[in-house]
Amino acid sequence: MNQNINVPITLLIPCKNEEANIERCLKSVSWASEIFVVDSQSTDKTLKIAQEFDAKIVQFHYEGGWPKKKNWALENIQFCNDWVLILDADETLPPETEQEIRSIVTNPENNHSGYWINRRYFFLGKPLKYAYFPNWNLRLFKHKLGRYEKITDLATNSGDHEIHEHVVVQGSTGRLKSIMDHHAFPTIESFVEKHNRYSNWEAIVEREQKEEADLIQHKDVKLKRKLRMVFRKLPFRPTLRFLYVYIWQKGFLDGWPGYVFARLHGQYEFLSVAKMKDFSKSKIEPR
Repeated sequence: MNQNINVPITLLIPCKNEEANIERCLKSVSWASEIFVVDSQSTDKTLKIAQEFDAKIVQFHYEGGWPKKKNWALENIQFCNDWVLILDADETLPPETEQEIRSIVTNPENNHSGYWINRRYFFLGKPLKYAYFPNWNLRLFKHKLGRYEKITDLATNSGDHEIHEHVVVQGSTGRLKSIMDHHAFPTIESFVEKHNRYSNWEAIVEREQKEEADLIQHKDVKLKRKLRMVFRKLPFRPTLRFLYVYIWQKGFLDGWPGYVFARLHGQYEFLSVAKMKDFSKSKIEPR
């Protein structure tokens, strides 16, 4: 097989003002035969960088509610390939992923509809080998057979893209051997800014008190969902969240970054609890 031929997948990158990240992401998957950048009116150099990699630019104008950016893209963009790979601009794949994905999407005997990939967080410039690892996400799938789950109808004020929702596909799924690197939090400030928005989502979902969809194929993710439902009913949640990341997940072995990461997740849990109580006093309607 000629390894110089691009892999027949469509790469989908949702973003906004990601000039600090998107070049690194695109370089790691330059072997994709088609690239779409779904943008939310970036004002920095994001689009200029994307165009240097021959990416096709599509603008997404969020009007609130559902669908959000990734599902909207899956519904409205015409892809040239059957398989789509979704990456955030702050995520990268190692070189060996090219051959692994090539062998999957070009194998006529492959019966899976999607593949989960393990994700490793980088925090304060260091890869976290224990805190929040493993972290499985379904990112490679046949685009006609997969959509992000809808967990709430309420306005969450958490941004225009899916946060904790996972892709649900029709059919069986497998696991990739490659590990994705997630450069989401280069600074403490970036963690605080993002999780201030994410805690809105957590608070609204908890306030709604719905049983989240149990359609996820990955057993580890399903277990985490069920444990989360139980966890929401426990006292001292911020402390328990810190202990979960730092002790149970062995975040202490990640040194100082692991400690700060765990403490910030405790703060994130406190924000979620406090906002849930505050939102419960107000009327929040579906959008």
